[in-house]
Formats: sequence, structure tokens, C-alpha cells
Amino acid sequence: MRIASVFTTCAIGLCTLSASAMADSAVSSPLNELSEVERLSGWKLLFDGQTTEGWRNYRRDTISKGWKVKDGLLAREGLFAGDIITEEKYGEFELSLEFRISTGGNSGVMFRVTEEAPQPWHTGPEVQILDNAKGHDPQKTGWLYQLYQPKKPNWRIKIEKAAGLEPEPTLDTARPAGEWNHLVIRVTDNESRVYLNGVSYYRFQIGSDDWNKRVAKSKFSKYAGFGKAEEGHICLQDHGNDVAFRNIKIRDLSRTPPDPQHGKLAVGVEPAFPNLNFADWEGVDENGKIEIMRPLVMTAAASESERLYVATQRGVIHTFKNDPDARQTDIFFDIEDQVKPFYGSGANEEGLLGLAFHPDYPTDPRFFVYYTKRVSEPTSIVSSFRVSADNPLRADPKSEQVLMTIDEPFQNHNGGSIEFGPDGFLYIGLGDGGSANDPQGNGQNLSTLLGSILRIDVDSTSADQPYGIPADNPFVEQTDARPEIFAYGFRNPWRIGFDPKTGDLWAADVGQDYYEEIDVVRAGGNYGWNVREGAHPFGADGEPAKPEYIDPVWEYDHTAGKSITGGYVFRSDRVPELDGRYLYADYVTGKLWALDYDPNSGTVRSNDRIPTKNMPVLAFGQLPGGEVLFAIPTAGGQGIYRFVSKQTDE
Repeated sequence: MRIASVFTTCAIGLCTLSASAMADSAVSSPLNELSEVERLSGWKLLFDGQTTEGWRNYRRDTISKGWKVKDGLLAREGLFAGDIITEEKYGEFELSLEFRISTGGNSGVMFRVTEEAPQPWHTGPEVQILDNAKGHDPQKTGWLYQLYQPKKPNWRIKIEKAAGLEPEPTLDTARPAGEWNHLVIRVTDNESRVYLNGVSYYRFQIGSDDWNKRVAKSKFSKYAGFGKAEEGHICLQDHGNDVAFRNIKIRDLSRTPPDPQHGKLAVGVEPAFPNLNFADWEGVDENGKIEIMRPLVMTAAASESERLYVATQRGVIHTFKNDPDARQTDIFFDIEDQVKPFYGSGANEEGLLGLAFHPDYPTDPRFFVYYTKRVSEPTSIVSSFRVSADNPLRADPKSEQVLMTIDEPFQNHNGGSIEFGPDGFLYIGLGDGGSANDPQGNGQNLSTLLGSILRIDVDSTSADQPYGIPADNPFVEQTDARPEIFAYGFRNPWRIGFDPKTGDLWAADVGQDYYEEIDVVRAGGNYGWNVREGAHPFGADGEPAKPEYIDPVWEYDHTAGKSITGGYVFRSDRVPELDGRYLYADYVTGKLWALDYDPNSGTVRSNDRIPTKNMPVLAFGQLPGGEVLFAIPTAGGQGIYRFVSKQTDE
């Protein structure tokens, strides 16, 4: 079963389109302008790239000649430039800006500055800007001066040491003098946070006991007004050294900022199988403790649209008739005894994670699973099993053929989605191996399978593997690359899925500290992690936008959600409002959206909310007719939902 020529041509052609359309995407923008996602998320510009409008010197009505606007930059270049502040005051806010410090230079960004004191730092806390290599201050870039500095959490140090790494206890993601850095300062009454180059540095609460103790030990203790104002100016510091700023943006956090969406759809949800009982599932253990069912795959064999299969994270696959009135499942497959339990310490992302039936099933009686193995060292397995020769509703657990054994350095970021593409090849989504920030650099390393989406031929073998390598895989001829890799630069794709109409492969990649992203995956594509997150440079080695990196088609930051769950393109007229839209959700905030994407132009037409109560979506599933279901964790097992058209009250 091969239609590779059609699919490959489509993929390669759209890969070229993606690179050329990068500048016009919804997630990127020209210098000193807002992207579509930023505009929808409530951001406003504090610097237009052309004038100093909105800024003035501290305790002055104008701005000095030492601050210049040149080539879209707000630059301190002259003597006696002086500290400058915003005309407006801000209380609870999020500030985003990029800065470039000179060699040996020093500067800073202060907030909640008031003007009754001789100096702005007498009232406003300062986030340090410094040339960390040649600067003359023990405080480093991103530190809250004399108050907070970034420390790697103990759990990360412990697991990275166990993996053979030598982690530094203090985070340092600053880029050298002369390079651009991205600073985000989020200030609210309940919690404040600082990010440098996409990495969360520390949290603090102004006025808390911890804050007051730190202030008392600092040089700011003698200033009665320090950190006391409920609102104040943003201040850019002149410390006598050249520094430049650009892309200065702010948004109000005194109320919840809007999500990046264009509207709401007249679509609701309802239980897909309200009377369904799962065989051998009670929802409580022998001690009366509640147990949670986590359905991660809902699928059907291509030739069996009347029957559904639901794979649970515990290692059990159920089957039942595709009928809303279905009442009972049969256990099709059970390997719980060889699957790493997800409810163990640190094992939340382990278990049975993927299921796909051979395209010619049941003529070819194989189905394929991805699971983490019940062994001491983190290990992922991709195997095939066969349906029983005597019972089409029961698989043979002894028929396992292991295709891949993947050593994982950590317990998290296993990916686990597996899907057959329209070309008949098996695609496998792998995370970067885990911990945080990809400490081994797997996302950009083509010599490892981790951090990639793989493409293999399960109908052939090679000299040293029980599977074949498609001849048109993009890295087949590259000696330092694994030939299985189809695309790379992923952190933790959760999940992947093909559009049954266009053949496009979609992936939702779970973010680290700030961005969640949606990608349309192209052959040979590099999606940036861990030198980019979303459409932004990430970390000390972060890379700017370049043709070799493919930006996501959509992203959102962690005010809208914190853990994306990817779905499928809905292809059914049963809910016409969703037809042709990519469905996705956020597990933490429980929100669902429908993305309207134009594959011809590579642009997003709209992103609309599906109004529901908060629902922690684990996974989506697509039926043979194109309809999409989704699942949430429940104790009773009634966690599978479908979408319905409805009249909106708004």
C-alpha cells in the first residue's frame, strides 16, 4: 500500500512555502510591531521604532539627546543620557523587550518607579542587564538586583546528575554582549516572575515575608519607599554604558488577558457514549482509593468503521461498537504488567502512549503500539502485535515483535504518538528525552532519534533493523543523521495527526516555560527546539528566525494555557462549523479551540474558541469518516466526548 509519490511531492512543495511565508505568519512580526497572536493576547507597543513618544527622562518633561532612535532601536549612545521612564504608570503588567548590551556594559529595567525620590532605584526594583563576561558587577543579567537570582531546582540537578550530566546550580541563559536578549517581567500582586530568553528565572511576591526579609538584607533597606508603590513607571537605566532596546511591549494584567482567539463557535460537546461501561474497570482499587482512567488513543481500523478501539495509559486497549448507545467494551489487549505505571513517582508521562492499526488490517493482522517499559531505566518501545487467529476481538499478547527500543535519559517527554500516513508508512513522535530545556541538546541532534518525528516502513526490513527506511526519507544520504528521521527540533509532540483530506501532518509541541505551539510538519523540517521555542529564540544559544527553522503556524503563551494537546483536522459535515478546522486544547486550563488554516498560503484565517466548561483534554481521536472525538480523565470511564452544533446565547 504505497502512494508515496503524491504525498512526498505535497510535503516538499509546502516545505518551500512554509519558509517563504515565514515573515507573514500569525506568530512572527516585523521589528517593533505586534504579531497577530500578540495583538489578540492584549499586547501593546511601548516603542514604535521611530520616535521616543511615550518616554521621558526621570523627573523631567522631555527626553535627553543621549537617547537616540536609530534603525528601529531605542539606544543610549551619549553622555548624560539619564534614566528614562514611561509616561504611563503600570501596576499589574507583563513587559517584554529585547536588549543588546555593549562590551563591559551595565544597565537595567526597573518597574513600579515613582518620582518622589532622587533616583528611580530608590523606589523601583531593578532587573539587571549586564555583560556577564566582562561586566564589573557580581549581579548578572536577569537577576533582581540584590534580591533574587535564578537557581536550578533540586529535582533537576538530581535527575541530570543521575543521567551523567554536570548541571550548574545557577541558571545563566544570557547571550554575550553585542547579541540580542529577550527579557520578560511579569508583575502581579499574587506572583511575579522573570524570564530571560524564554527560560523562567525565578518567582517572587512583592510584600511577602520572603520579599521583606530579602529587602531588609539589601542596600534598599534604607529607602522607605522601595517596592512599596502599587503602580509606577517602567524605567530603562543609564549606567554610563551603551545599550539598545527594541520590540518593547506591555500588557495589562490587572484583569485576565484575552486568549489569542478571534471569536467563539456555536459548537458544544456531549458524551459520545454516555452509557458505556469499560470491562474490568471499577474506578477504585482494593483499598477504596479512586483510580483514574486516562484514554490516550481513540481510533478504528481503516476497514472497520463500525468498531472503535480505546487505548488507556495503563496498558489496556478496549473495543466496542461505534454506536452512541454502546453499553459495554471488550478487552482487546492487555499489557499492563509490562507497561511503566504513569501513577508512579515522576512517571506522569509514561505508560501505553500510542496505537495504530496497519492500513491493511485485518488482512494484515498487525497493530502497533508505543509504550514505556516497566524497567528501572526509562525505556520506550515500539512494537507490533497480532490479532488472535481465533478471536477477532482479542489480540495475542505473546505475538510481540519489538521494532524499536529507545533509551530515554529521563522519565518525561516521551512523545508517543504513532500514526500511519497516507503513504502507508508509520510516523512516530518522540520527545527530546526529558528534564527541562533539553540539557543534552537532543532536539537539534540528528544523530539521535529523540526530539524527532520518525518515518519507517513496517512492511520491509533492513540489514540491522526489523523495519525498512523509506528511500525518500530526507536524511537517508546524510552520514551523521539517523535515516528514520522525517523532521526534528521538537520538545514533546503531544500529539501528531494527519489531515485525511490534504495529507498534511500536524503536531502540537508542548512548551517549556512560555510558549505552546502548533506545527504543520514537512519532510526534513527543523522546528527549532531547543534553540527556538515557538517563533522565538530560546536559551543562551537561541537562534533568530532563519529559513532553516520552520516557525509554528500558531502559538500561545502561558497566560492562555500551559500544556497543549494536539488533535486532528475535523472532516465531517456532522458539525459544519468545525469542518476543515484543526482542533486542539490545553490540558491545564481546559480550553478547546478550532484553528482555521489555509494550506495554500500557509496562513491562519482564524482561531476560535469552542465554548465549554474547563475540560482537561488528554487526547483527540479521529474516526474513519473524519469526525473527531476527545477524551478527559475520569474515574467512571465516561470521559469520551464528541462535538455538536448548537445555537449560541451570545
